[in-house]
Amino acid sequence: MTASRGFTPLVTVVGFHHARGPEVEIWFGAENGHDPAADNEWSLLPFMALSDGAHTQVPPTSPESTHDPPHSMEDFSYFTLRQAATGTTAATSLFGISCTRQLNANQLIDRPTDVTRSTVQKAVVVITDGPQTFGQVREKLSMVTKAWFAQKDFTDMEILKKFQESLTYNLSDNEEDKDQYLGLSLRELIHDFKHQTLVLLKCCLLQPKMLFFGSRCERLCMMQFSLISLIPGLIRNLQDCADPEMDTYRENLVRPTSLKTSERNSLLSYMGLPLQIFGKGSLFGPYTPLQQLDLLADFGTKSYIVGSTNSLLLQQKDRYSDILINLDEESIHITSTALRTALALSVADRRWIDFLTQSVQDTWDDANPSRPKMMGYVGSEEFIRLQFEEYLLSLISSVKYHIFLQDKHSDPRALLSDVDSHLFDIVEPRHPCAGGLTIEDVQRRLAQQVSELHLDERFHTGKEVLGKHLATSQKKVSSAFKEIWADIEVMREAQRKRHEERQAAAEAEGGGAAEKSSSSSSRAQASMNAASSRAGAYISSWTSWAGEKRKGGWSTGGSSSIAQSPSASPSMGASPRFSRPNLSTSTSAPALSPHPTRLPTSTTTPTTGTGTGTGTGSGTGTTRLKRRSGQLSPKGDGEFGLMPLTLGSKTIREDREGGGGGKEGTEEKKTMQRDDDMIGPVRATTAPTSETETEMETAKEEEPEEEMKRDKAEVEAEGNEKGASKIDTTA
Repeated sequence: MTASRGFTPLVTVVGFHHARGPEVEIWFGAENGHDPAADNEWSLLPFMALSDGAHTQVPPTSPESTHDPPHSMEDFSYFTLRQAATGTTAATSLFGISCTRQLNANQLIDRPTDVTRSTVQKAVVVITDGPQTFGQVREKLSMVTKAWFAQKDFTDMEILKKFQESLTYNLSDNEEDKDQYLGLSLRELIHDFKHQTLVLLKCCLLQPKMLFFGSRCERLCMMQFSLISLIPGLIRNLQDCADPEMDTYRENLVRPTSLKTSERNSLLSYMGLPLQIFGKGSLFGPYTPLQQLDLLADFGTKSYIVGSTNSLLLQQKDRYSDILINLDEESIHITSTALRTALALSVADRRWIDFLTQSVQDTWDDANPSRPKMMGYVGSEEFIRLQFEEYLLSLISSVKYHIFLQDKHSDPRALLSDVDSHLFDIVEPRHPCAGGLTIEDVQRRLAQQVSELHLDERFHTGKEVLGKHLATSQKKVSSAFKEIWADIEVMREAQRKRHEERQAAAEAEGGGAAEKSSSSSSRAQASMNAASSRAGAYISSWTSWAGEKRKGGWSTGGSSSIAQSPSASPSMGASPRFSRPNLSTSTSAPALSPHPTRLPTSTTTPTTGTGTGTGTGSGTGTTRLKRRSGQLSPKGDGEFGLMPLTLGSKTIREDREGGGGGKEGTEEKKTMQRDDDMIGPVRATTAPTSETETEMETAKEEEPEEEMKRDKAEVEAEGNEKGASKIDTTA
C-alpha cells in the first residue's frame, strides 16, 4: 500500500546567500500562490538540501571544459519531510533528494549584484511521495543540474520546468507495487561490513537509536536505504517515518484472510511483512542536520535511524545513539550493554551470514561492485535479497511457533487445535542453517579471520616499500662507493704527480751529484788499489825476512848462549874489548792485528842468540820481547841490554854500547826498517772515510804513542843501569 496516490512531484531550487544563508528560491509544480515550505512548515528544508560540508566542493577551474566533472564536483542528499494533514488526506511522509553543485562566480554571464563570493552554490531538489523511485530520479536529476549550471545563467529556468513535467508523467506510469532498488547496493554493504550486516539488520528489528556517520553524504544516505530495503516491502511503506507522532500504518493495518501462493506480495502480506519498524515514537532521517537534534532528544522519540556528516555528533555519541556506525572507518560501536548482548550472533546465524559473505567475496569485481564477476546469479543483488527474505520468513515462523507453544503449554493435546495449518506448511519454523558447531564452521571462521587480516595486501605493500628502500639504499651505497673510489683515484693522481715532480727535480740536480759521486768513487778506487799494493809489499817483505832468518838457523831452546872469542878475526870488525854476540831469534811471524796500528796485546817470546860487534860490552842472556800496545819491549838478564823494538815508524835499537858493526846486525836493522816502511802505507790505506772517524782514529793512535814514549824512556833508563853494571863487572 502507498501513502498517497496522485501526489505531484515538486522541484525547487535552494541557494546559499552570503548574508541569509541557505534559502528556497523558487518552486516548480506547486499550485499558484502556494508555498509548500510555508504550508507544511519545512523550515529546515534548505539545511537538508545543502548538507554540512557541501561548500568544500571544488568548482571546475576551466570554463571551456566539456568533460564530466569528477565525483567530488557534485553531492546528493536524501531526507524526509512531513506533509501536513489536509481535509481529504492524513499527515504523511515525503522524501526529498537534492543535487548540489558549485560554479565560479566569474563565469556567470549576468552576475547579480548580491553575488559577492567567488563561487555560487545551488541545489536542485526533487520531492516525491516515495523513495522507491529514487534510483531513476537520481540519474535524471544529475543530468538536469549539470545542464543548468552549464548555461552559466541561473535566470534561465526553462530546463527545470520541463524536468518537473517529465517527472509527473513518468512516475505516474510506474506500477503501484513494483519494487525498484536502483542505486541501493547490498553487495557493497556486505563487502564493507561482512557478518556485521546481520547485526545491523537485527538492530533495526530491535528499534534502538542508530546513528550513521560519514563524510560523504550520498554514501551515508544510501547505506541506510540499503539496510531498510532488506526487509521486504518496507521501502513502499514508509509513510510514518518522517515524524515520531505518526502511526498511520498500524492504525490502517488489516489482517489478510486469504493467500495466493502465485503472488509474492500476497505471500508476504500473509506472513506479516513488511515488519513496520517506523511507527509511533520512531524516526527515519537519512540526512539529519544539526538543527534537528532537538527532535532526536525529544522524549517522544524512542528510536530512530539517522545520518549526519557533522563530526560534532561523534563527541556526543553516548547521548544521541545506542549504536554508532562509522562509515569512514567501517566500524560499529555499541554503547548500550543490553543491546550488545541481544545482538550476539548464534552459531546458525554466523554460519548463514558467513556463507552469504563468502559468495559476495568470491564474485567481487572492483571495476563494477554492483554486479558479480561472471554475471552469475550467486552473489547478485537479487540473490542477496532472497536470502534475507528467507531468513526473515524463518524468523517470523519460529517466533509465531514459540508464542503458540507458550500459550498452549498447559494442554499438550490442544497444540494443533487452533493453529493455522497454512502457516507452518509454508515456512518451516527453524533456522535456515540450524545445527551445532562443526569443524567446517571453525575452519570457515579461521579462514575469514585470516582473510580479514589482508596479509596479501600487507605483504604486497610491505614488499613494495621494502623494494623501494632497497633500491634507495643500493643507490646510496653505490654512490658512496663511487665517491670513495673517486677520492682514491684523486689521491693516486696527486701522488703520481708528486712523484713525477720529485723525479724531475732529481733529474735536474742529477748532473752535479753524478760528477761528485764519480770523483768520490774514483778516489776510493785509487785508495783501494794503493792499499792492496802496499799490503802485498808488506807481506812479501815479511816473508823475505822470515826466509833470511831460517837461513841463519832457528833455535827452539828457551836460552841464548853468547860465546866470547878473545881471538876474533880482525876481518870481522870486532872490538878488542867487546864482541857483538850473534843474536839469533826464534819466533813465529807476527800476525796482523785487527787494528792497523797495533800488534797483539802481550806476548812473551824467548830469544837466544850469539853475535859479535864493535860495542863496548858483550855477554849472553835471555831476552823477553814484550808486545804491549803495539810495542816490543826487550827485557833480559844478559850482559847487554837491547833497546826497545818498535813497529811502525820506530827503529829497533840494539845495545847502545854495542853499537854493533856486525854483518848480521846490519842486515837485521835493514829488515826491520823495511817492516817499518810497510806499516806506514797500511795505516794510510785504512784511513777513516769521515771526519769523525778520522778524529777517533787519530786519538787512538796518539794514546799508544804516548805510552810508547813512556815505556821507551823506562827501558832506556833500565838498560843504561844494567849496561853500566855489566861494564863494571866485566872490568
